[in-house]
Amino acid sequence: MQKFIINLLIICLYCFPFGYVSMYQDWANASMIGYLTMIVGTSILAVSSRVFNNIIPFMVGNLASAMISLYFLHRMDITLGDGWDHGYFKPFAPHQVLLLISCLNLLPQFLAMWLTKRKKRAR
Repeated sequence: MQKFIINLLIICLYCFPFGYVSMYQDWANASMIGYLTMIVGTSILAVSSRVFNNIIPFMVGNLASAMISLYFLHRMDITLGDGWDHGYFKPFAPHQVLLLISCLNLLPQFLAMWLTKRKKRAR
């Protein structure tokens, strides 16, 4: 029961729209802090998932985060009309950038999980 609650907590924390917040920070403030927050936050969650020996929250959480980010991106597009889409993320459309950063964000998560597994074996 405790493992189920921990897995549910990890999934709930993953449900934060990391990709959308990162892109919004980049667009509104021309700041890369959002991307750094996304990398650090999701890597910590990936390590937590690895520590509890369950990969399911990692997979479900990343999908949920990407889907929620896509929803907010769509809402932003409706609100601004063509404002966001007019060249800031060129040559890509905003939804393409979101999918790209969501996929690229898996690399530091896999690295963090691999290092955690390696450190566990060393003990």
